[in-house]
Amino acid sequence: MIIYLHGFRSSPASSKAQDLQARLLALGRGDAFWCEALSHEPARAITQAEAAIAAAPMRPTLVGSSLGGFYATWLAERHDLRAVLVNPAVFPDGFDASPFVGRHENLYTGEPFDFTWEHVAQIEALRLPKLARPERFWLLAEEADEVLDTRISVARFAGAKQTVLPGGDHSFTRWQDYIDAIIEFASEQ
Repeated sequence: MIIYLHGFRSSPASSKAQDLQARLLALGRGDAFWCEALSHEPARAITQAEAAIAAAPMRPTLVGSSLGGFYATWLAERHDLRAVLVNPAVFPDGFDASPFVGRHENLYTGEPFDFTWEHVAQIEALRLPKLARPERFWLLAEEADEVLDTRISVARFAGAKQTVLPGGDHSFTRWQDYIDAIIEFASEQ
């Protein structure tokens, strides 16, 4: 079972979510996939994901991209789950959230939403000082991510399985190359 958590302005219509679901369908495992449009409010997004974890017919693996990777990290620690983190958001001490506060638009639905300082506080409440069991994580990152600093992710997930590739961008351009490996990782529970 894979629970996919999309990024900040993304949705289940993202190519990563669609590609992963299509591959699981092709393998006859379409029922082993969950991806729902997450709320832009972090506390609500966590509630949605925790409901999916509770309803999962088997122990799930989390796959999170960007902000979804941040959520997957917190959820994996809280529920003792494995997680694949794709160019994940990491909020180190002193992170400047001001560029994210304001009006945004979902890249797939066009729906506008406001991201507020209250939402930043909700993210801050989810920040973990360190990982209890880094070996349960797999970091997939591309060094040319134009949104997030890959070096921060590499340091954050020290002790985890890491695949850090040169080039690329925040979308993780080599996603197709890793779908089967992600499904295999999820099957190793």
